[in-house]
Amino acid sequence: MTMPEPVRRTFVRVLSELLDGAAWDAGLVLNPGDPGMLRSLDQCSSAEASAVPPAGGASIAAHVDHLAYGLELLNRWIGGEEPFADANYAASWRRVTVSDSEWASRRETLRREAYAWREAIQRRAEMTEEELTTLVAGVVHLAYHLGAIRQIDRVIVGPAARD
Repeated sequence: MTMPEPVRRTFVRVLSELLDGAAWDAGLVLNPGDPGMLRSLDQCSSAEASAVPPAGGASIAAHVDHLAYGLELLNRWIGGEEPFADANYAASWRRVTVSDSEWASRRETLRREAYAWREAIQRRAEMTEEELTTLVAGVVHLAYHLGAIRQIDRVIVGPAARD
């Protein structure tokens, strides 16, 4: 099916806000002025990214590795491969701690894969129902992890809603 241009632009706009932040005067998903995922992660040190929450669970570094891996798979899939059959999602959750250089590299990998995915969506005129469902799920998945990351380290939470 052909994806109507307004629908494609809407997905790109929401994805861009999650990645790069909301305008100071308006936000669709995030509060106005929120820096988004990528700039929020840039505020986080490797030690903060490696910390495991007191109640247990994954570190920020593990969330970032998981997202980068998932986006890499999506990029390969949208490029015509079938990478999901032998995907190992569990491995990314075991990459808990990072050095300064590893943290910089992991953030750059996430940035590169996220922007490549956004670019692929912008170029894609025809999309099957499965592809559209995967696109919607991918945006929701990214939003979920942004929220989870911000629950782990409240320092990187975006601005509060204004009255």
